[in-house]
Amino acid sequence: MDGTFFIGTWWSLVPPLLAILLALITKEVYSSLFIGVTVGALMYTGFHPWNAFVAFFDIMKSSMNLNILIFDVLLGMIIVLMSKSGGSAAYGRWAGNKIKSKKSALLATAGLGMLIFVDDYFNCLTVGSVMRPVTDRYKVSRAKLAYIIDATAAPVCIIAPISSWAAAVNSYVPEDAGITGFQLFLRTIPYNLYALLTLAMVLYVILMKFDFGLMKKHEENAEKGDLFTSGKEEFEQFKEEETTAKGHVMDLVLPVAVLIVSAVGAMIYTGFQDGATDIVTAFAGCNAEISLIFATFITVLFMLVLYLPRKVVTFKGFMDSLVDGFKLMIPAIVILIFAWSLKGVGDALEIGVFVEGVVGSHASASVIVPAIMFAIAVFLSFSTGTSWGTFAILVPIVVALFSSANNLEMMIISVSAVLAGAVCGDHVSPISDTTVMSSAGAQSNHMNHVSTQIQYAAVVAAVCLIGYVIAGIIRVWWIVLGISLLLLLAVLTAMRAVEKRKAARVHGND
Repeated sequence: MDGTFFIGTWWSLVPPLLAILLALITKEVYSSLFIGVTVGALMYTGFHPWNAFVAFFDIMKSSMNLNILIFDVLLGMIIVLMSKSGGSAAYGRWAGNKIKSKKSALLATAGLGMLIFVDDYFNCLTVGSVMRPVTDRYKVSRAKLAYIIDATAAPVCIIAPISSWAAAVNSYVPEDAGITGFQLFLRTIPYNLYALLTLAMVLYVILMKFDFGLMKKHEENAEKGDLFTSGKEEFEQFKEEETTAKGHVMDLVLPVAVLIVSAVGAMIYTGFQDGATDIVTAFAGCNAEISLIFATFITVLFMLVLYLPRKVVTFKGFMDSLVDGFKLMIPAIVILIFAWSLKGVGDALEIGVFVEGVVGSHASASVIVPAIMFAIAVFLSFSTGTSWGTFAILVPIVVALFSSANNLEMMIISVSAVLAGAVCGDHVSPISDTTVMSSAGAQSNHMNHVSTQIQYAAVVAAVCLIGYVIAGIIRVWWIVLGISLLLLLAVLTAMRAVEKRKAARVHGND
């Protein structure tokens, strides 16, 4: 059979959907991704064994993002050094004096997640390493920590004008769209229902102490002392004796500050290098990946100067941290490489061409287009594990659909729906890189994070779908956002009442 039979057809969806289905059934992500990539390579080569073998590794090699892998390893080293220096433990002791409850610990985690908006990878790993000792003290399950991290990473980045995500969206808007990419991004923020409602749900869940579904089980286990429920063995690289009592809070705070400042500074610098004339356009045109590597490299050098003269870490211990950081990130790196390979297989099978053909032949400038685009973006991002790839496919299509100046508001709403759907699909996909990073940052079993977050995200997604139908009719952002927010609060309050009744019946039976 010729491989062209599968290219650009619905068959191109089979590899990612197979990988996702296997991951959800087996709760084991490595073999699921491997099988998905293998099946994709076989389809691409017309089931020729040797050609499929060669294609498998060619696709893997061309799909890997070396910059992100280097960033992950260096950030892993920073996390290990924070632990070895005693900085993380000192911060935990300090925060223990300032933070007096589980609710405060979760609010502090969410607040830090919202403050670090430059990049989602940076957000996931930094928030996790800083807040993990604090949330552990107050018996927050690792699955709950991973959810808070993930829910304040991409949703914050996609509504932050100064972020690597804003730069990505800006680059996907055609020059003849009638509006600049950055202007369009700014106009999408109040219509980005999934991002805004997810942040609202995080605050509701924390303030009302409300958990449901699988997350409730994880939290109940955490109260009994089991923070992991399963998967603890993945994160047993470090022993308590490796830390030192000489560490201070500044040993954690100063490196994080250097990391943030150098990342922002490098983004601005690379933007100006590419011809930007002001800070806004510099962020829009920055090289985020190189900037993040530069920031982690500078932070490692800063930690060398900060720790070694005070002997909180030996030189050997400092250099061993590079290997230890790599070990810490191995689960995330393996999943990322396979996930990128799966996306590469999808590109080879021209999944984007198939989706573009389906959207182009069925979409029209009607009131339900935003809701349709939201659903398509969720499905595509879920299937491919990439929100940025979803932006690249769907944003130009939406802009072309509403090229007339009279349809500018519908263009903005529909692009917002694509951005929101892409982040939603990214959240519920076990092969998403940001989902992987959130699991790594929280040191949570990956499938525990996926299975708990998908239930929370589904509630917000259902409300968003209704919200985008309303948006297509009303086209006034504050009315749409207000109605959607009230609807979400009503749904959560009703679910909370049901959970209370269940608990009352259980106690009554006891």
